[in-house]
Amino acid sequence: MKRTVVASALLAALFSQQSFANEQTEELRNIIAEQQQTLTELERRLDETEQRLEATADAVEESDADNSAVTIGGYGELHYNNLKDNDSGSSKKEIDFHRFVLFFGTEFTSKTRFFSEFELEHSLAGDGKNGEVELEQAYVEHDISDTVSGKVGLFLIPVGLLNETHEPPTFYGVERNPVEKNILPTTWWEAGAGLSYAPAGGWAIDTAIHSGLDISSKGSYKPRDGRQKVSEAAAEDLAFTGRVKYTGINGLELAATYQYQQDITQGGMLADGSVVDTASANMLSAHAVYQLNQFTLKALYAQWNIDGAEAQALGRDKQDGFYIEPSYRINDAFGVFARYNVWDNNAGDNNDTEVKQTNVGVSYYLHENVVLKADYETQSGANDVDGFNLGFGYYF
Repeated sequence: MKRTVVASALLAALFSQQSFANEQTEELRNIIAEQQQTLTELERRLDETEQRLEATADAVEESDADNSAVTIGGYGELHYNNLKDNDSGSSKKEIDFHRFVLFFGTEFTSKTRFFSEFELEHSLAGDGKNGEVELEQAYVEHDISDTVSGKVGLFLIPVGLLNETHEPPTFYGVERNPVEKNILPTTWWEAGAGLSYAPAGGWAIDTAIHSGLDISSKGSYKPRDGRQKVSEAAAEDLAFTGRVKYTGINGLELAATYQYQQDITQGGMLADGSVVDTASANMLSAHAVYQLNQFTLKALYAQWNIDGAEAQALGRDKQDGFYIEPSYRINDAFGVFARYNVWDNNAGDNNDTEVKQTNVGVSYYLHENVVLKADYETQSGANDVDGFNLGFGYYF
């Protein structure tokens, strides 16, 4: 009897434990099922979010490709000149908004870009006005590889220090230096095609074939007078320009440019109707820039050698010039400079036609891109001039 009671109690306990275990198992199964359902719902939402993000990114890329941004920039400069010619006794007291320039550009793709530069000189242009409206740049540049790019259109010639970079805050002195103005001649642009190669080590090589000068229309044989500015320009004879630049040493820039034109007269005639002899022209320019902390030293040399009887008769078969310019940036606001210039557009004759010009001055920067300038100027040699210049310039 006792054994039966004990056995019954044991069986009841076992059944009770089994029932409890079954309940626990069923509860765990329900919890797992709920968690699985939650995870499935989260995965679905993540998939939908990822799809929406991909669709948005595709739309942005398509919009960027179809509507590339246009960039706008520009610069301007206002000059006051107070100079006296001691030979003639005449003086120049003049104020002039010399240049107002706008840049327009865009990037079609990461490899293809457009640049342009539109300029108004001397405030007014038209019949009887002093100024001109000029298109100085309008070209497309394309990256052929990581080291080679090409361009086609209307562009600035790769020569000298100022021709490609001439915004007022980037150089000292109110007026651009007379060597690059009268010998090179800055600002100088042509139409054609060019290639640029930038290997490692700080080297850069630029080449271009483009429209050339035409000195026959004015008959002066001065390079500056030969600029056609790509306005229905005579293209009987094109020109080739090549430049090598080295910037592999910190603070140092060295560059040399060579240009050849087989006939700088473009097969034309002088103003009196006489036929011009064919005249080939070779131009060589070299410059160096060395910067050590706040001190900078610049030097440039340029020369032309022109064949032809007319050029020799004028003494302009050879024309050359150089300048040297030390400067010191005192702080963010002030910089001082001195520049010694020598040039001769009649270096081929035996006359004393060389001009020497010295400028000493200061630049005050309201902002790194806004500058006030002042310099004192003297000329000797073929000219005897002295006076001062004041200027204001900006760049954005």
